[in-house]
Amino acid sequence: MILTEPFERAWRHRELIRAVVRRELTSRFRDSFLGWVWAIFAPLAMLVAYTTIFSIAAPTVAKDTPIVDYAAASFCGLILFNIFAELAARAPTLLHEHVHFIKKSIFPGETIAWTSTIRAMVYGAISFATLIVVRLATVHYIHWTVLLTPIVVIPFMLLMLGTVWFLMALGAFTRDVSHLMVAVMPLAMFATPVFFSVSQLPPAFQPWLRLNLVGNYIEMLRDLVIYARFPDPLLYGVCFVASYAVFLFGYRFYNEYKTVIVDVI
Repeated sequence: MILTEPFERAWRHRELIRAVVRRELTSRFRDSFLGWVWAIFAPLAMLVAYTTIFSIAAPTVAKDTPIVDYAAASFCGLILFNIFAELAARAPTLLHEHVHFIKKSIFPGETIAWTSTIRAMVYGAISFATLIVVRLATVHYIHWTVLLTPIVVIPFMLLMLGTVWFLMALGAFTRDVSHLMVAVMPLAMFATPVFFSVSQLPPAFQPWLRLNLVGNYIEMLRDLVIYARFPDPLLYGVCFVASYAVFLFGYRFYNEYKTVIVDVI
């Protein structure tokens, strides 16, 4: 069945996916003296910087929200948006990066989306763990709703996988897709509630912002981690269905053209 086919194929190639992910994770800091310390230092430095900046700009940006909550909420937004931005910018060139594997061996090209997405999610998880530690150090507690974080992460990952498959296929035919993504990502941040909440916007704009699935997942992650409340069930259901639809569409789109892609990359 098409609904489960992507998972079945990923399960059959799970050892390959695991090996590639492990290689990419270890190679990133291979020649670095501090190694994986940088994976922790980077998000920690960013979170400290935002907290400091927002403390100075408190009268204009935070208003009735405690600074530590506002900084943490913004960092939640950055975690998910950075995952999306990294994958969207890199996806169009992924097949070109792995062209030797695809052409010279029996390499299932669709697994590249899995390995790239898992890699990005691992770095996102490191940033998230940093956020949790900082929250414990600043507000001295974490609400139990943080345990429900996977219900947001899983459909978000499906959305990313579908997006990567789609952009991989398009990027195989023209490098313009890569340049377009690089140009669009800075603009996409302004259309995504990274440093603000949808509820802070005028009512006329809020329905349009709800069309941004990444923004919706940011809002739901904040609800669970920062504000200790459950996401709106209707919003969550719509986002889950839409994300799964993108997941299936991206997979079908890639498989529709994969025989042609081998000849054009």
